[in-house]
Amino acid sequence: MFWANKVAKEIIKSGKYQPFWVDDMFTPSGFAHTGSLRGPLVHDLVFRALQAEGVSVKSTYVFNDFDPIDGLPPELADKFSPYLGYPLRLAPSPKEGYKSFGEYFTVDFQKVLRSLGVAAEFLSSWDMYHEGKFNGVIREALDNSEKIQDIYQKVSGSKKREKGWLPFQVTCEICQKLGTTRVHGWNGKTVRYTCEQSMVTWAKGCGYTGEMSPFDGNGKLPWKVDWAAHWKVMGVTVEGAGKDHSSAGGSRDIAKAICEEVFHIPNPYNLPYEFFLIGGKKMSSSKGLGLKARDLTKLIPAEIGRFLFTRTDYRQAIEFDPVETMAIPDLFDEYDRCWNAYITGSDENLSSAYVMSQIDKLPPKKPVFLPRFRDVANYLQLANIDLVQKFTEIKKDRLTTVDLDILHEREKYTKVWLENFAPSDIVYSVNKDIPKETADLSTGQKEYLSEVALLLEKKDWQAGELQQELYQLSKKKNIPVKEALTAIYLSLIGKTHGPKAAWFLLDQDKKFIIERFKNV
Repeated sequence: MFWANKVAKEIIKSGKYQPFWVDDMFTPSGFAHTGSLRGPLVHDLVFRALQAEGVSVKSTYVFNDFDPIDGLPPELADKFSPYLGYPLRLAPSPKEGYKSFGEYFTVDFQKVLRSLGVAAEFLSSWDMYHEGKFNGVIREALDNSEKIQDIYQKVSGSKKREKGWLPFQVTCEICQKLGTTRVHGWNGKTVRYTCEQSMVTWAKGCGYTGEMSPFDGNGKLPWKVDWAAHWKVMGVTVEGAGKDHSSAGGSRDIAKAICEEVFHIPNPYNLPYEFFLIGGKKMSSSKGLGLKARDLTKLIPAEIGRFLFTRTDYRQAIEFDPVETMAIPDLFDEYDRCWNAYITGSDENLSSAYVMSQIDKLPPKKPVFLPRFRDVANYLQLANIDLVQKFTEIKKDRLTTVDLDILHEREKYTKVWLENFAPSDIVYSVNKDIPKETADLSTGQKEYLSEVALLLEKKDWQAGELQQELYQLSKKKNIPVKEALTAIYLSLIGKTHGPKAAWFLLDQDKKFIIERFKNV
């Protein structure tokens, strides 16, 4: 059974998580990296699986746009450093047409999520606080500050915080910073605070001390308390997080304890999903490691982008490094395997992975011709190849409208791969001049090339027939086939291997090839 269906059945069978409400969160402090897609897609897949079970279920995705700016992408560091400590919704947008820093990055990620089929309702943490929805949980947290300190100490082993500490921060009335304020007084109606100059290393407060109501968006709860508060305010019953948050004594354990001991609500069903890795390392925007989420569908079609996250069980890491690897062709191959399983009904797990990867309606279960990504890449690099004609020959039948749509889409993404990501030994083109690598050819290899030139002069060959002749000629010249074919490739593209030799030769200008072999 497909992993998301197993999770859905487990949630329903437990009887603990009703009404079913799936939620996830994201802080829009910069362009999300591709690894940030794992959370929303894991949750969306569980949402779909619950829907498939016929239960009533809601899905939301919260943008934590009330959080302070505590770091900046390198390209914004100089211009926006004065706004460190500001709430995301109060700092200006990096680009015209958006109301704030937070809105700019929120809208960008929303577009990415929609393009990948995420169906959740988008919510704003800033809006919910300012609409007064958090007033009740703010009061509960402030009234139970000592209990929350005890939870931090008990669960995470941290030192007990200083006397008078309160789990809240306000937006400073003078400098508008949130990340630099320390709340140190609560009388049941207002909080007293100081905007401290050295409370954090990444922002400097103005030093002002004041008093204000904590309600209606004047401030917010700190992350671990805020997480549990969202669950109570919204009614969330299913929400996971990356395994780093779910480790023993981590933020999930603290939020769980706050749920039970402060807010008196059940702990939502947890989905502690594994990391998305590139080169064996966790993706991180702040460290410049990884691919922006907004760029994923420039590399691969949206359905295959979704499939990248669908195919792997949430408890297993996803390793995806598209640069100078065969990761993208391999992904297409696996997608095609699952597509064929959907058509034939041969494997329920593979078929479900395909079904869950679709963004629009499912195609009919009819046979379809899937040109292999690797083959498209090979034929695209041959000057005289017409892709439609070539794949019509391979299919041995006319390409349908659906077949043509698939082929043209793959042609588009194959060009991107060849130009930007393919390993250098995969990309080839016939050199205008004799490659310098031919200097190392043996006398036998050179004699073989002379014989191949004579073969090509004899007649117009069929590719299969010529391939056999090339093999027979290597035996006649007493040269291993691999060395013989290497001589061909080195003479034309300067590499030791390439596409199938006979097909490759016949797709070039015959006169040019004969002259090249004779010259070598």
